[in-house]
Amino acid sequence: MNNQVVIVGAGLSGLRAASLLHVNGISCRVLEARDRVGGRVLSTSVLNRPELGKYDLGPTWFWPQYESKITNLIKELNLGTFIQYTNGAMLLERLHNETPERYMLPDNGNASSFRLTGGMQSLIDALANAIPPGTIELGTRVRALGLDKGGAITIEAELADGERRQISASAVILALPPRIVARHMEFSPPLPPELITDLVNKPTWMAGQAKAVVIYDRPFWRELGLSGFASSRVGPLQEIHDASPDRGSAGALFGFFGIPAKVRHELGQEELKKRVVGQLVRMFGPSAHQVSDFLYKDWSEDDETAVEEDFNPLLNYPEYGQPSVAGGWEKKVFFAGTETNSQFGGHLEGALRSAEKAVSEISKWIGGNERWT
Repeated sequence: MNNQVVIVGAGLSGLRAASLLHVNGISCRVLEARDRVGGRVLSTSVLNRPELGKYDLGPTWFWPQYESKITNLIKELNLGTFIQYTNGAMLLERLHNETPERYMLPDNGNASSFRLTGGMQSLIDALANAIPPGTIELGTRVRALGLDKGGAITIEAELADGERRQISASAVILALPPRIVARHMEFSPPLPPELITDLVNKPTWMAGQAKAVVIYDRPFWRELGLSGFASSRVGPLQEIHDASPDRGSAGALFGFFGIPAKVRHELGQEELKKRVVGQLVRMFGPSAHQVSDFLYKDWSEDDETAVEEDFNPLLNYPEYGQPSVAGGWEKKVFFAGTETNSQFGGHLEGALRSAEKAVSEISKWIGGNERWT
């Protein structure tokens, strides 16, 4: 079909855009380079031990008090939620040879964050199931986009087996990190230089980070009056939280690393695991030695997420927002993804809002374009 919308990327933004287009009666296809849906949303279970629950190696929380789009969508899809565990003291580790300090945070000091039963992947799966079968094409990496004088778009995609395929479209939603677009896709005619600069200047959220989840038979820290929330100036984890599921007896702690991507690459996963467990023993006591399993995801090693510029740690919160498309690609290419939302950039809420904006703009254009009728 020549009048279809093609969405590149089956993360939260891409799937939400597809579901909204479907509801509005607009034909679309979703092309995803990975062999799975979800993008940076990734929930996984321990191999051969599903009873231990699922754990988020990507985004984990949302805040109903502030984030209306994701809150309403979760209610619409009838997904189970639970409050992130924060009862008890937090720990602060200032120096390697000093006992961590305990602090009681004031009640209602922070807005409660919520998690999804079964992990954030349950939101992805529910959205994917709401889209007509056959819409999503996995293992399909977009390499190039061409625009002819008549306004038709030709997409060149590479399949997992190396086969090349051409796909026609009248509009494209690029629902993936802006830097991936700038560094890994060719456009004919080229995108304006100022647009490329804008895309490169939008750091991919969490692309330079890695996440470790350490699983235990039970959340023993709660027995010690600890919330599982901890901050460390020693590392390797600089921020730690309780990652225990809401069901079953298993407990888990997860943390974000305070060491740069290139150093993590040099150390390797086994050395990092050793250092992480050693840190948890220092902070939470000898019971932290009794590890049931260890999950690790370094997003900087994910070629569908990160480019080399993302290896550098962020020093300040990025300035996110919608890229401005001018010239021949105007009203042909639309951007979605958390980096393209100025208010909630970096959050799942931003991903959803950007998808709604892209679909709204396409719908307005379709309404006034006879080729779509």
